[in-house]
Amino acid sequence: MVPRLFAWLRRHQRLVDTLFMVPLGAVAVIVRGRWIETTSDGLPQQTPYLLNLALAVAMCLPLVWRRRWPRAVFAVIAGVAFLQWLVGANVAVFDLALLVAMYTVAAECAFRWALAALLVNELGLILLVWKLMSQPEPQGTWRELSPDSIALGAIWLCGLYISTRRKYTLSLEERARRLERERDAQAEVAAAAERARIAREMHDVIAHSISVMVIQADGASYAIDTDAARAKRAMRAIGDTGRSALTEMRRMLGVLREGDGKAALAPQPGVDELPHLVEQIRSTGLPVELTIDGAQVPLPGGMELALYRIAQEALTNVMKHAGPSATAWVELHYGDGAVELRIRDDGRGATFSDGRGHGLVSMRERVAVYGGEVTAAPARGGGFEVVARMPVRESPAKQEVGTP
Repeated sequence: MVPRLFAWLRRHQRLVDTLFMVPLGAVAVIVRGRWIETTSDGLPQQTPYLLNLALAVAMCLPLVWRRRWPRAVFAVIAGVAFLQWLVGANVAVFDLALLVAMYTVAAECAFRWALAALLVNELGLILLVWKLMSQPEPQGTWRELSPDSIALGAIWLCGLYISTRRKYTLSLEERARRLERERDAQAEVAAAAERARIAREMHDVIAHSISVMVIQADGASYAIDTDAARAKRAMRAIGDTGRSALTEMRRMLGVLREGDGKAALAPQPGVDELPHLVEQIRSTGLPVELTIDGAQVPLPGGMELALYRIAQEALTNVMKHAGPSATAWVELHYGDGAVELRIRDDGRGATFSDGRGHGLVSMRERVAVYGGEVTAAPARGGGFEVVARMPVRESPAKQEVGTP
């Protein structure tokens, strides 16, 4: 109930200020103030009704706009209070409006304006006490200034506290919004990276599989009338390649599907699958030789996948661009602190591109993850050559053997 009440009050601040101003002005009109000057018999004179009404309206009415224009409202009320001092009217109920205006400046404005409002009120208090003491019969002492000043300071500090609290709350809200924007930006970056990864995987799988299937289909169409057995082998190869591509695509789609954790556990192709990849390429009629040398060391799963995809992409481009009489060589070398994959051919030496450059971009992105580099350029003596090199850590067993 109470939180809803405060929420309603915050939404209707103008109405709240009006409801505060009207009773204050009414009481000020009914309870008239006194003149500072006294009559001949020493009794204080009552403020004339019209003057009392004018002062009450002039000081209370601006409070309706105190939140929208706090400095202007304070200036108007302070000016009316100074006029009140000039004409000799004593302190009245409507002078509370000056305290409310000072509080509003302290709560809504910068510190310099809040300090200025406090100093103006303190100056007004000093002028009032001075005028009271300068009468033929003094009506006050300077000691009365201390408690009044303390009261002014307390009201001013309350406004300052509200201002500080509001700024702190706004800073927390801004920080929350900034963190939310940063989180959204990070999510967008992660989503973009994931889209790039999926596009890379889809490109490597589909481009390779379709290239193999097209070549096998062309071979089958030529051999179907003269060599039925060869045509059947080509058709079986097309089926095997298509099923393999479908399996890969189902695996990737399964990873994306919410709640499907089994798909994420499907094994990724690695260097152990290179012989199978080479056999698949050979089935298209392209001679391929595979060489693996050096002391093999365990590689991260992602690095093995990168090596496999690079070999797959490079051999696919050999099939597409090298020509019918070309031969390809795949060499995987485990060296000191690095693994190197080299794919070369003796074909036409066409530029390494699939039409839009996705293949080479994909290779560079995969290798860059592990701090490696890849080059793709025409080879000496003809043909084309792709070299990917990535640093690897030595196995613990090898490090122990090498330690004296």
